[in-house]
Amino acid sequence: MLRDFWNGILKENPVFGLVLGLCPTLAVTTAMENGLWMGLAVIFVLTCSNALISLLAPVIPSRVRIPCFIVVIATFVTLVDMTMHAFVPAMYQILGIFIPLIVVNCIILGRAEAFASRKPFLNSVADGVGMGVGFTGALMLIGGIREVLGTGALTLFGHRLLDLGPSYPAALSFILPPGAFLTMGLLLGGFNALGNYRAARTRQRRRSALIERTASRAEAKATPTGPTAGAGAERGQQS
Repeated sequence: MLRDFWNGILKENPVFGLVLGLCPTLAVTTAMENGLWMGLAVIFVLTCSNALISLLAPVIPSRVRIPCFIVVIATFVTLVDMTMHAFVPAMYQILGIFIPLIVVNCIILGRAEAFASRKPFLNSVADGVGMGVGFTGALMLIGGIREVLGTGALTLFGHRLLDLGPSYPAALSFILPPGAFLTMGLLLGGFNALGNYRAARTRQRRRSALIERTASRAEAKATPTGPTAGAGAERGQQS
């Protein structure tokens, strides 16, 4: 279960690892708080749909599994939509159409088809939470970078976490659509470079370990041991 949870955050992060769900990722991340609320909605829908689909998968006919999955997902999306409309109307207006579009988010439908329908209940829940947290973290990271570079400030729940002051030359392009693509591209490039560096280090360590094992085996073969070595030493003393 823990492996399924951490897999969605690190190795198979929906945004930086699998590069899925880019429409809401690029559209709503003009501020870090927007990314947080969008991520919370996805966590709820993804976790609940994974759990229910895992339980219903054995009784759902194979031919109609995708429509059934969409009905389950749409039910939880409707709950999220109505709840946000009632309790956080300001954020509901900001996120707009992207809340109902969670129904067709490829992350949720993809995990339902590839994981939840084939795995036990607890593993499916862990996968849903991990994928949702990974998605939320990616949105908050992108939104935070765009907000700081575009406005010179960072705000969360009405509290200003960072303020670079009026002298900061805000780059307004970062809170516009081009800034979303630029930020996403730079982050993807950075994470890919980091992944390649770690993979190269891993290969180097394995190569070094293999060389050391080979050298130790060669040394062990070259060093005489056992009765043969004792007989050779005895013959040398007699001569």
